[in-house]
Amino acid sequence: MIFYFTATGNSLYAARQIGGGDELVSIAQELRKTDRHYQGDAIGIVVPLFEFDLPDVVDRFIATSTFDTDYFFIVSTFGMHSGGIAERVSKRLEAAGRHVDYYNTVIMVDNAIQVFDMEEQMRIDPEKHVDEQLEAVRADIAARRHYIQPATQEEVDFYEGYMANPAFDLHPRLDNPLYRLTDACIGCGTCSRVCPMRSITMEDNRPSWDYTTCAGCYACVHACPKAAIRFTKYQEPNPEVHYRNPHVTLADLIKAAG
Repeated sequence: MIFYFTATGNSLYAARQIGGGDELVSIAQELRKTDRHYQGDAIGIVVPLFEFDLPDVVDRFIATSTFDTDYFFIVSTFGMHSGGIAERVSKRLEAAGRHVDYYNTVIMVDNAIQVFDMEEQMRIDPEKHVDEQLEAVRADIAARRHYIQPATQEEVDFYEGYMANPAFDLHPRLDNPLYRLTDACIGCGTCSRVCPMRSITMEDNRPSWDYTTCAGCYACVHACPKAAIRFTKYQEPNPEVHYRNPHVTLADLIKAAG
């Protein structure tokens, strides 16, 4: 059983490749259940890195769920720096009574659209050898390898430097609305259908965000067919080019969001 959280499809694709024929379960959908007790020979979580940590919604899912398994693993997908997430988060979960047997990372397209030009990111994607990384992780998990990816000094320094002086405030709050809408919006509602947290409602054919539930995942930004959703505070390098994992369809993302 593999639980995943996805916005642009990277972690969904990773979960598929790692799990093979294993059951894949959307964390966004599971969070709507009140009783979350899971049992299996091996249980894993495949999620993107959000500001060098687990997404808050995934942290909440882990903390409020029970996993009855002999082998618990986590895989984080990221695009530029991991910030030493595997070692750091594993220690934090252990302190909270959640033992992690395996934690590794996979570098993929960096879809932080407020920082990176998606056209350039897609151009260099082949250089990251994503499928080879995923196959190595799949083999580790199949062999029930016990491993926590160590944090290099470079990644520790990068993480500590960023946290001391963050370049962006991307935590959605009522006093920090992340998105603005341009006149290019056609009222199609795609953004509301891909939102994993159901934080977008359509009012008079225009999306409205509930920042008390928004995960700040950018699913709406990337899925907008008219590039009509922009950041309120930040200018994207190439706002007209968005990203979705080439192996994942829009229908897949809508299904994952539930």
